[in-house]
Amino acid sequence: MEITRNVVLDLLPLYLADEVSADTRAIVEKYLEADPELANVVKHSARIELSSDIPVPLSQDNKLRDYRKAKRLITLRTLILAGLISVALVITIFAFFFSSP
Repeated sequence: MEITRNVVLDLLPLYLADEVSADTRAIVEKYLEADPELANVVKHSARIELSSDIPVPLSQDNKLRDYRKAKRLITLRTLILAGLISVALVITIFAFFFSSP
């Protein structure tokens, strides 16, 4: 089976990130030996340092999970705040009624 340029182009991001198997690495390198133009592009691409804070698009599942987590945290925060206000109110009422005149 012949490996086409498009297949190698699809593999290049993984190849450059060093996340391919030894077999895939060998296939890409063999192809690059036969295509000096693409080999030059890969050589220059390897020199470019990519930022690690590149945003990754979230899938629907990740968005839904994060939404539910945020909703739970907001609910928890609201309950804690309501509890603190209730305790402060009860303490104030007891202090008012049981204070000596």
